[in-house]
Amino acid sequence: MKNLRNIVFYVAVIGGFACLMYLIVKAGQPQEAFKITNAKVQPITSGLDQIKDTLHHNVTDALAILILQIITIIVVARIFGFILKKMGQPSVIGEIIAGIILGPSFIGKYFPEFSAFLFPKTSLPNLKFFSQVGLILFMFIIGMELDLKILRKKAHEAFIISHASIIFPFALGMGLAYFMYQTYAPANVNFLSFSLFIGISVSITAFPVLARIIQERQLTKTRVGAIAITCAAVDDITAWCILAAVIAIAKAGSVVSAIYTVLMAVAFVIIMLKLIRPFLKRIGDIYSHQDTLSKPVVAIFFVTLLASAYLAETIGIHALFGAFLAGVIMPQNVHFRNVFIEKVEDVSLVLLLPLFFVLSGLRTQIGLLNDLRQWEICGLIIVVAITGKFIGSTVAAKFTKQSWRDSLIIGALMNTRGLMELIVLNIGFDLGMLTPEVFAMMVIMALVTTFMTGPALDFINYILPEKQSDLTNEEPSNYKKFKILFSFGDAEHGKSMVRLANSFVNKNQENTLVSALHMAPSNELHQYNIRETERDSFKPVIREANKYNLPLQTYFKPTLDFQKEIVETTNEGEYDLLIVGIGHSIYEGSFLGRLLGVTSKFINPEKLYNTLTGKEKIIEGNGFDDKTNALLRSIKSPVGVFADKGLKKVGDVLLFILSDEDAFMLPYAQKLIHNNESRIMVIDYHEKIKQSISFKENIRSIEQTAPNHIAIYDKSKINPEFLKSIDLMLISLNAWKEFLQTEPDWFSSVPSVLILKNN
Repeated sequence: MKNLRNIVFYVAVIGGFACLMYLIVKAGQPQEAFKITNAKVQPITSGLDQIKDTLHHNVTDALAILILQIITIIVVARIFGFILKKMGQPSVIGEIIAGIILGPSFIGKYFPEFSAFLFPKTSLPNLKFFSQVGLILFMFIIGMELDLKILRKKAHEAFIISHASIIFPFALGMGLAYFMYQTYAPANVNFLSFSLFIGISVSITAFPVLARIIQERQLTKTRVGAIAITCAAVDDITAWCILAAVIAIAKAGSVVSAIYTVLMAVAFVIIMLKLIRPFLKRIGDIYSHQDTLSKPVVAIFFVTLLASAYLAETIGIHALFGAFLAGVIMPQNVHFRNVFIEKVEDVSLVLLLPLFFVLSGLRTQIGLLNDLRQWEICGLIIVVAITGKFIGSTVAAKFTKQSWRDSLIIGALMNTRGLMELIVLNIGFDLGMLTPEVFAMMVIMALVTTFMTGPALDFINYILPEKQSDLTNEEPSNYKKFKILFSFGDAEHGKSMVRLANSFVNKNQENTLVSALHMAPSNELHQYNIRETERDSFKPVIREANKYNLPLQTYFKPTLDFQKEIVETTNEGEYDLLIVGIGHSIYEGSFLGRLLGVTSKFINPEKLYNTLTGKEKIIEGNGFDDKTNALLRSIKSPVGVFADKGLKKVGDVLLFILSDEDAFMLPYAQKLIHNNESRIMVIDYHEKIKQSISFKENIRSIEQTAPNHIAIYDKSKINPEFLKSIDLMLISLNAWKEFLQTEPDWFSSVPSVLILKNN
């Protein structure tokens, strides 16, 4: 009745007002006579033509073009970034190449009509505007990622290496400008401005790309990695200060004006460091947690960013320097910086920054280099850039008493240019300091020097291999420890894994080694907070291990390939048991949740019924995802897949025996009895123990060593109350597969499970 009344009301209201609107239109039509007769007669077009005209107008509208450009740019940049990533190169190279492909060098040359439609000249100012906003946000992030405390700790070595790596190529670049000025300098540009821009262009180092390479090659915790990242940070600060001065000189036009601009810039930096920074620090200390970082507080920091960029632009040292300085003076609180970077990074890096790459690509006309002389100059620029940066950094590093291997690695890393080079080149292009030909040469140099970093590091490692890796901590060949490695994601599961590992080794710790591995996505980490992230990740796990006096070796690895890291760490360390998790719990959100329709409190009967009756297909195999199965195939050691349901102790343990092959689990049961005094309840599910003399003898020997700690039952013992009374289930992978198919309803009462695979 209620639904019917609602329907009647809906029809009456809609119908009544529709009729009223119709009557208003009919009443207003007589007024058309004067308007229509006195208006300019429009040509009569067909409905199809009108649709075409409207569609064409909508498609070519400035907003529609901008949206289409952004979609195209993001997709193409992601594709090329992915391809270069698979080739072992930084994704930024792929994004730069994507910009060149979309520009006149390829699309504009071979598909001019498409290029004219997608990137009409009238749309370029809009693209430039958005790319500049993206660059401002990006430079703000770069400033925030610099840890001034680390710079102070390693200031001596870093300043020597970094400044040597700047002054050497800078001088060579100015020398190169002497030979290029007459032919390649733009008209009305004095030699000082041109030579300064050539010098700064060949002496820059790409801090963000270098930091990502160091993370991906696991050099973060090494001495050479720490020195390189510190040198790059010092290089970044110094280069931007020099660039600000160069811009001031180029814009000023006279020495007096340049001095005035530089003095204003110095005053601006002092005000930001001495007045604004303490004010922001007080705000950051108060609002350091995400739940209290309200919109007004966020607005304060964004206004600081924009005001800093505006003042830098009006002074004459470019808005990007102001954004960079605003990032440097942000509060040093790690949690605050993490939260704030998360708010900015995705928009700037994923959405806006690729626009800058394409804008650079649209300016890069490789076709302009159409004679041998120009390519010779391009090659000379590359040689000067590599010679100055690589040799300058290597010699300075060696002078500070680094080994030849570390010195060469530092030289190769400091030779990385990437995005920062493009920023400098675009500033020079906008100021009219660089011709399109020189701009194209410099872009090619940026690509070559960034691309060569990875192969150069590989070559250095080949000719000067690292002496000894301490990753595995191998014991002498005549002394073999029982070694356990567990890989955890969050702290709670890590603590459960500590309890589980301790139950295997508690009374025999001097002959065992327990290691914990934690990984974090390298693209979500920032150089300044890696150590804090490592410390915070392991702190609760180490505290739990200390409760049992369990010595724990820890490994922290920033990576994008978790599976590869687990496989390599386990195989290289020759561990006797690897323990990995399968999710937050064995219920909600896990593969069993997807199998049985588990909610937070009960199993969905309809899902379970459909699964059991065949209306919904049961997950094939062991129910694990592809990554876990690939892990099981690649690991040489025995693996335990741990489904944690809040394991607190390992007192009562259920051991399933389904076949003769399950005998490999008895030594694990024996370790639990010996080290943890656990009580083992063996379920002889198919009565294999009764039929096997060797099985009986093995269990009898355990009984004799530890009476009342092991007992055998048949499957009639299994019921929900019994399952709830135990702490841990031990089961082989093959048995697990069988139970997924035959006894899925057990898992509503199952405790924490360790699924063992014997390799």
